[in-house]
Amino acid sequence: MEQQQTNKKRFKQKRPCPLKSKLISYLDYKDVDSYKRYITDRGKIAPRRNTVVSAKFQRYISRAIKRARIMCLIPYEIS
Repeated sequence: MEQQQTNKKRFKQKRPCPLKSKLISYLDYKDVDSYKRYITDRGKIAPRRNTVVSAKFQRYISRAIKRARIMCLIPYEIS
């Protein structure tokens, strides 16, 4: 007898956005501790697939990080 292949797709349950659940409406660029977890150890902005935030909040995070870099609150690159 031949083996039958099952083509079942497994769907992962989407995790909720951590910022949306905390009801955060604005990320201030001066509050460095709030977005420190969204920066990698090399100083890059972490991607959405790793941070599990929504697209809207990812834009807020990236905008806040870039503004903080301009104001020299965080470095551009960590050596």
